[in-house]
Amino acid sequence: MKTSLILILLVLATGTAAASTDGSAGARACAGSQLSGSFTAVRGSAGAGSISYALTLRNRSAGACVLTGLPQGVLLGRRGGRLPTHVTAVFPGALAAVLVTLKLGQSARATARFSPDVPGVGEGHVGACEPTAYSFRVTGQGGGSTTVKLVPPTSVCEHGSLRFTAYGPA
Repeated sequence: MKTSLILILLVLATGTAAASTDGSAGARACAGSQLSGSFTAVRGSAGAGSISYALTLRNRSAGACVLTGLPQGVLLGRRGGRLPTHVTAVFPGALAAVLVTLKLGQSARATARFSPDVPGVGEGHVGACEPTAYSFRVTGQGGGSTTVKLVPPTSVCEHGSLRFTAYGPA
């Protein structure tokens, strides 16, 4: 735990130093209103009952902002209703977060791995785990949110379990 905290602080300090040398010193955490994006299936990633989707967020504001760590948010159904969602790290305990500075038009990416058709404990039968998710409402680390479409829409089994990588440059 102590080692993880030291690693996170070191990464944040390094990211802050890098931000000051590229002209984006003082950039704040990205607010949802600053972002737009997509959440799209990664071609060729399906196999062994799971698939990967790439979450790409683009800064659409004039000011620079930063993202770090795991994406946070909630899956939404066809009409925008909340669906079960549980975000965890792909490799729990081994998360190395970087500070990604986004200037206007720049993007960050995180990849989620999940099962679209293998039910978890207490779910329905194979192929009908959870209702189909049509979008993901991403919480901005600076407050607010932005909603991105899942392409294609899909069920997320194991009660909406999304195993994400940390944000990185796109």
